[in-house]
Amino acid sequence: MSKKGWASIVFLCVIGGLALVVPMLPFWDPNSFDPNLLLEPHAPSWGHWMGTDDLNRDLLLRSIYGAQISLLVGLVSVFISITVGTFVGLLAGYFGGWVDTLSMRLVDIMMAIPAIFLILTIQVMFTPSIWNVILVIGFTGWMGVARLVRSEVLSIKERSFITAARARGIGTLSLIKRHILPHTINPIIVAATLGVGGAILTESVLSFLGLGVQPPHASWGNMLQNSLNYMGDAPWMAIVPGVLITLTVVSFNFIGDDLRGYFQHDSHASR
Repeated sequence: MSKKGWASIVFLCVIGGLALVVPMLPFWDPNSFDPNLLLEPHAPSWGHWMGTDDLNRDLLLRSIYGAQISLLVGLVSVFISITVGTFVGLLAGYFGGWVDTLSMRLVDIMMAIPAIFLILTIQVMFTPSIWNVILVIGFTGWMGVARLVRSEVLSIKERSFITAARARGIGTLSLIKRHILPHTINPIIVAATLGVGGAILTESVLSFLGLGVQPPHASWGNMLQNSLNYMGDAPWMAIVPGVLITLTVVSFNFIGDDLRGYFQHDSHASR
């Protein structure tokens, strides 16, 4: 793991730890504000390290709650896409024939439709909510994983140890589960790590457009949208969520790149 990879892990651990612990504390409400104060943004100060928004809500606290939303969306949606993609890829690669043809034509059709337009269309049709965002991102992001797993299975199933396992009478399900699936784990892990960053970015775009997490709940995307009217007077309202989105997405990408390099080196060394 490179230095930037370790730095990314530390950053994500800090963000994840805060997102997990702070919402469990009962005396902090990210949506509370004092109506007796003038409702306008306040610059960063000792009492508010990252400033406040137009309703005097603490940006640091709202950013932490926004991290909880972003990480939840990223992790759960990628889990869904990895699960679906792995299942489709295993079936297509192992059985081949019409199963492979039908599966890959479905993948081609899904990939021919721009993902963001498909996601926007589905979100407009249904009431925007965090769980809709998770399901939409998860079920529109599995195609690349399916192709990746399929290509790995096509290579693995022709190896001698698979032929020997068939000769011993091992059933199809056990063969896939015990001998084929474990050899596809490395590329799946890399795809999952890289996919989390993309899912977080997609959620931020949807929330920015008003089709994701709805106010007053905090999301990095809707915090950015809320900052549009105050870009000149209160730039910290945009800088705080914008920097967090950038650092989080880049961190997942750095980790994914390092894992890909590690697995490729390990694969070459084992040959």
